[in-house]
Amino acid sequence: MVCPDIRGQRRSDDPEARLEEAKGLALAIGIVVAEAFILPIRMVRPGTLFGEGQIERIGLACEQEQAELVIVDGSLSAIQQRNLEEKLKRKVIDRTGLILEIFGERAATAEGRLQVELAHLDYQQSRLVRSWTHLERQRGGFGFLGGPGETQIEADRRMIRARMGKLRRELEQVRKTRGLHRERRGRAPWPVIALVGYTNAGKSTLFNRMTGAQVMAEDMLFATLDPAMRAIRLPGVDKAILSDTVGFISDLPTQLIAAFRATLEEVTAADVIVHVRDMANPDNAMQKRQVIEVLTELGVVEEGEGGGTRIIEAWNKLDLLDGHQREELEAAASGNSEVVLISAQTGEGLTVLEEHIASMLTQSHRRYRVILPLEDGAGAAWLHQHGEVLDYGVEGEQAWYEIRIAPSDMARFHARRDSA
Repeated sequence: MVCPDIRGQRRSDDPEARLEEAKGLALAIGIVVAEAFILPIRMVRPGTLFGEGQIERIGLACEQEQAELVIVDGSLSAIQQRNLEEKLKRKVIDRTGLILEIFGERAATAEGRLQVELAHLDYQQSRLVRSWTHLERQRGGFGFLGGPGETQIEADRRMIRARMGKLRRELEQVRKTRGLHRERRGRAPWPVIALVGYTNAGKSTLFNRMTGAQVMAEDMLFATLDPAMRAIRLPGVDKAILSDTVGFISDLPTQLIAAFRATLEEVTAADVIVHVRDMANPDNAMQKRQVIEVLTELGVVEEGEGGGTRIIEAWNKLDLLDGHQREELEAAASGNSEVVLISAQTGEGLTVLEEHIASMLTQSHRRYRVILPLEDGAGAAWLHQHGEVLDYGVEGEQAWYEIRIAPSDMARFHARRDSA
């Protein structure tokens, strides 16, 4: 594995952290990394990315380790990929190709598979260039005056375009279905809480802890690719929907940002976003920037740090920090109402997080006084289920309730009484 450190290129500040992340990506699909190193690049070679001496070094490392695959943790053009394969006599893939392989292996739902296939085809289409000589063969024409026909590369492009068109139509249907589901939730109405964060930040572990579900939660990159949703109860909120989403990553292939927009639409529709951060990772500041950038691209947050969108930062993995690190973290979070310190693994801080989410969801709630006949047990149960009963009393044959509830729910309660 080779991590090119290109002079002047804006990426994470620490090349070592980038290399470790790339190794994690490879391990996520069972690739054994025989050797991994950083190569500084002062000038990018259009045909190979690396200089001749660097290519020789990569080739020597391949010979010594008997490596069958070379992974370049960066973006390679189709020509660069082909030339490197010719010089190294081995299969070469770049970061985009590696991430697509992971997504292809992990996607479980029909929607996930559609999105991954679309991303794969988009990537493959960019690889079809004239320099690939085996695609220059011509097919014969039809009839007596068929002419030279179309080249193999043109035929492949046409088939890929046709398949991509079909996939986009199917994905559009998926988006419509998800939109209908959101409409039904809106009519219910149940608030939606979306867990977002860098890959391997602990979102799925937190999701399982809060819901009692058993979605895949492993210490590896991209353990979760398909969205999961479960109903939960929170203080003062009888029912809310918690959504687990795919993790973000630096330099996410543009094909995947486009293909996974349907999945990330759950984030755009969320009432509260919980940004789960791996505070045991020394590069967590860079990871936060990447997540904010993607949320900004989706229009979830405005330019800058969040623009008033209701986002809670869950500083996760306290169980992996020593005493001094915890003290520093607690001092940094002190006085910040948008930060909660947690350990999804042990459950530490989860009560505070749930109370904080509930507080955000109920910010628009108002206080009402409701009077019901004593025999209206169904009405009393409805108030307890949808609001927070602050006080209660009986006067003659009537019961009165001081309740904090959303105005929309109060309107539903009155509509229920009117229709009775």
